[in-house]
Amino acid sequence: MELGQFSLSLAVKDIKASRSFYEKLGFTALDGKPDEGWIIMHNNGVVIGLFQGMFEKNMLTFNPRDVRAVQAELKAAGVQLMEEAAEGEGPAHATLVDPDGNPILLDQHPEDHESQPPQ
Repeated sequence: MELGQFSLSLAVKDIKASRSFYEKLGFTALDGKPDEGWIIMHNNGVVIGLFQGMFEKNMLTFNPRDVRAVQAELKAAGVQLMEEAAEGEGPAHATLVDPDGNPILLDQHPEDHESQPPQ
């Protein structure tokens, strides 16, 4: 199963303060719209997303090339999805929760924009 790029999506209270903090740790902005409440940052191959007002909890995020194929494999393995990707083609996302309550987002981006969060 190809889950794609991994990142940690952090639910932050103040995106400006969080961005400043992570910049001090050596992270730089890769993409985002801070005025819309999100920014993607990276440091030496590590990717984090800062999201203000979008998610309740921090979550693991994977960006597969085909979220529907991953979704089908997970369902065939008996994994329960909290939210399923809509049928069709193109960008979509699905969510699930691990046994310890950690949310996982499977987020397929548009081909030409690899770091955009789900709508």
